Amino acid sequence: MTTPSITVRNLTMGWDELILLEDASFDVAEGEVFAILGASGCGKSTLLRYLTGLDEPMAGTVRLAGIGAPTLEVGRPAYGVMFQSGALFGSMTVGENLALALNEWTRLPRAAVSAIVRAKLRLVGLQGSEHQYPAELSGGMTKRAAIARAMVLEPRLLFLDEPSSGLDPVSAAELDDLILTLNRGLGLTVVLVTHELPSIFAVVTQCIVLDRESRSILAQGAPRTLRDESTSSAVRNFFTRNVAKGGV
Repeated sequence: MTTPSITVRNLTMGWDELILLEDASFDVAEGEVFAILGASGCGKSTLLRYLTGLDEPMAGTVRLAGIGAPTLEVGRPAYGVMFQSGALFGSMTVGENLALALNEWTRLPRAAVSAIVRAKLRLVGLQGSEHQYPAELSGGMTKRAAIARAMVLEPRLLFLDEPSSGLDPVSAAELDDLILTLNRGLGLTVVLVTHELPSIFAVVTQCIVLDRESRSILAQGAPRTLRDESTSSAVRNFFTRNVAKGGV
């Protein structure tokens, strides 16, 4: 049986009187590409905040393999995060953005830091870009640089918030290929939030579908299985919503 990288039990999330998700439980297996799906406003990116320790559950638990409850306050980060916009510091070069975490969490000499930065940029197809500023990058390059930054501390778990959002189809497909390379080539467990059907069917092995009305997980499983076999019309409609327009 595959070891869970993430274990969520009876999670309730929200603020004050607003509950977005109630009593939710699921596992993310080691080595999976796992997606958090659902309609706008159902709490996909919010759930990612709970998985990464940015917010604490109102009830229930989140556990990451090897570290217990996720936190950003104590110790070296055990996972990498790519935020939706990339969130690169505009006043720093791409290389300086990547070096920031290395300088904060390690005592590596400057030459070693520079070598790691170049290696991570090469891994995501951005070799030679370390002296560029974020404003000089295209949308796809910005996402790749953000993924490279998320990986400088060699995490085994990678969180991606809407990685292909705002990209043209070619750039989105290239980013999908990169995610598969990181997952299959390096053995990374990847958790992503997305609404893009081509990306879902290209890279995702397991997923959950959140429902805003019931404040629950509407379905769990492999995307194609849910599309073809779910007894819920809402789930089937989610996975077939763009077919008439040429989608998957």
